[in-house]
Amino acid sequence: MPSLRIVLGDQLSTEISSLKDIDQDHDIVLMCEVYSEATYVKHHKKKIAFLFSAMRHFASELRGNRKYHVEYFKLDDPEPLTTFTEAIERALRVANFDKIIVTSPGEYRVLSEITHWQEKFNIQVDIREDTRFLCDKSEFKKWSADRKNLRMEYFYREMRKKYSILMDGDQPVGGKWNFDTENRKPPNTNFEIPETFLSRPDELTLNVIKLVEKKFPDHMGDLTHFHFAVTAEQAKSALKQFIAERLKYFGDFQDAMIQEEPWMYHSHIGLYLNCGLLSPLECVQAAEQSYHDGDAPLNAVEGFIRQILGWREFVRGIYWNEMPNYASLNFFEASRDLPSFYWDADTKMNCLHQSVKETAQNAYAHHIQRLMVLGNFALLSGISPPQVNAWFLSVYADAFEWVELPNVSGMALFADGGYLASKPYASGGSYINKMSNYCKSCSYKINKKNGPDACPFNYLYWDFLERNRGKLGNNHRVGMMYKVYDRMSEEKKLAISKDSNQFLSDLESNKGSVKSLS
Repeated sequence: MPSLRIVLGDQLSTEISSLKDIDQDHDIVLMCEVYSEATYVKHHKKKIAFLFSAMRHFASELRGNRKYHVEYFKLDDPEPLTTFTEAIERALRVANFDKIIVTSPGEYRVLSEITHWQEKFNIQVDIREDTRFLCDKSEFKKWSADRKNLRMEYFYREMRKKYSILMDGDQPVGGKWNFDTENRKPPNTNFEIPETFLSRPDELTLNVIKLVEKKFPDHMGDLTHFHFAVTAEQAKSALKQFIAERLKYFGDFQDAMIQEEPWMYHSHIGLYLNCGLLSPLECVQAAEQSYHDGDAPLNAVEGFIRQILGWREFVRGIYWNEMPNYASLNFFEASRDLPSFYWDADTKMNCLHQSVKETAQNAYAHHIQRLMVLGNFALLSGISPPQVNAWFLSVYADAFEWVELPNVSGMALFADGGYLASKPYASGGSYINKMSNYCKSCSYKINKKNGPDACPFNYLYWDFLERNRGKLGNNHRVGMMYKVYDRMSEEKKLAISKDSNQFLSDLESNKGSVKSLS
């Protein structure tokens, strides 16, 4: 009797474990576009279009080159499906199978749905490990078991050794494991930044774009200028272009932000990695080869490799170790609603305006925009972690919960109380001014510390520290900042409190002092 083999929308790889040992003559591959996956948060239009187009192209590849039997349910079918469970039910009505084979999904809520299939349908369900990742769940659990504090740096070193990446025997190439201190240069506006990878939409993609516009008109995003890769071949071209044109400057300027330059020197391949069009090891090895060929410096190559071999695998391990409780953590008991300008970019704060505007246009913002602008503001303003997480999950094409949740709750919001990061990544306006040219075009004055014209980051930073002293006062990594605050005059402290209270009150009521004049 044949098996029903499931391929989810973020598993678009012929190497996926659910396709191993497939009987091409009898087994059926099931893929489906379901309404709930596009709407459990209101995903960006470009994100939905990218995934649906990539899924349809992948199904076509399986049918063509692989000669697999593929059953594909589309959202624009006469009777579209709402959930994965409905898709299984429909497939089982038209054929008999001895078992269902599926690769373990990337999100806890989907795994929870799948674990009920065996009882519901009275059929064996084989949930296989996702072997695309470089550290499986059990390996990470073993590594983390006896550690009081989990720090990515030590995990990353183990992964470097395991895969022999940038190694000279048992020592790191260049004598150091980490070149991050060399990767914090401010922006250079005199450089000509290469264009990101551009792919012309084919007829299949154009049809998906029309579908998304019709089905999800009230979702964030702009579907014009759709240029994402939607096949593995195109994704490999995007990787190759990054390695050739931008990797050499990636390290120096990976933290830099320039107005109207959303792509900078970043790779823009996270969405391809996270849906399966690229594998992590091929990306890591391509970057390593560029270093050995003399085409990119070590600080750039190591920094890029650390994001994939280190950070990406690390946050996935954190996610599966700690779910489902991790999603509800709220260390600072933050409860303020997400401001409307996270959706419409209508704010006088230019750094936020630029980051949200580019997010709406591209379903993309690089990690410093996400962490030190959008995340930092949410942290300092005490915005509810579930609302912030839902926003990040919905608006970025590379966002799946396993990668989004630890980055937002752990890194940006410190909602886990330090399980992932040793201190909150909070800062005043000086950091944004150093790493961008946003402040030059802002309604607020970066050099003013208080008053209606002062950059809100400047006083919100100190107000955040003071109102959370009971939770952070003993954190040695922020202790110096409390000493600085305590040396301030009482007049200065009162000004900080007054300005912060006024700003946050206006934020809650969408007053004009926060909104832009346009």
